[in-house]
Amino acid sequence: MDLWHAIVLGAVEGVTEFLPISSTGHLTILESAFGYRVDDPDITAFTAIIQVGAVLATLLYLRADIKRILAAFFRGVARSEHRRDLDFKFAIAVLLGSIPIGIVGLLFKDEIETTLRSLWFVGSALILWSFVMLFADMNAKQDRHERDVTWKDTLIIGVTQCLALIPGVSRSGATMSAGLLRGLDRVTVTRLSFFLSIPALSAAGVLQAVTEFDNISNGVGWGPTLVATAVSFVVAWFAVSWLLRYIARHSYAIFIVYRVALGALILLLVSTGVLSAT
Repeated sequence: MDLWHAIVLGAVEGVTEFLPISSTGHLTILESAFGYRVDDPDITAFTAIIQVGAVLATLLYLRADIKRILAAFFRGVARSEHRRDLDFKFAIAVLLGSIPIGIVGLLFKDEIETTLRSLWFVGSALILWSFVMLFADMNAKQDRHERDVTWKDTLIIGVTQCLALIPGVSRSGATMSAGLLRGLDRVTVTRLSFFLSIPALSAAGVLQAVTEFDNISNGVGWGPTLVATAVSFVVAWFAVSWLLRYIARHSYAIFIVYRVALGALILLLVSTGVLSAT
């Protein structure tokens, strides 16, 4: 992979990972535009691995919260009287919410890395999930906050997150929509989406790095992969900070309009042969 391709892809990953517009969808589109076969093992591995940069940015940005929640979790594991702590309950909720995507991701790994990487799926998912986001945005009560999050909330959100294995749906778009429909406010569902991203994206990235090490070495190359990961880390740091401030004052309308426009454009370019579906 050319170094400038790696830089561009890393920047796009950093910007789009936590926005409800599908980072995998955007990477798939760009990889196809750059002339790569998007279902090649090294490209699918590259796409998963560079997400780790965005995860590291999240860990750094939320480090105080994560430290507090982990401390509460270990206190609760050690002594039963600490299990009534809200942070302990939140930690358990995040763990439960992270399980479904891990199971589904392993069960349908081959389909996710091949069939679903088609730009026909990406364009269609961008458009179709936009209607779900619109419904959730318009019907959001937002009368529950972070202290009200339960294991039932995160389990439902975690199951919904599995749909994000289809490029174009968007992991954050899926979790945010499910959270809004559970009555949680936008800032809470956005932060919860960040927390749920940590185990999901970390596991996917590490799994691909281990199982596809040789394919990366002989294909994309580890140099460009590490450069893209570093760029995604830097860009994601600023994206996380901006998104929390933006969501506190705005709806998802701008993202919904963008998704529909991009999805329509992708379907047009694929149908006219300008872009290859794979």
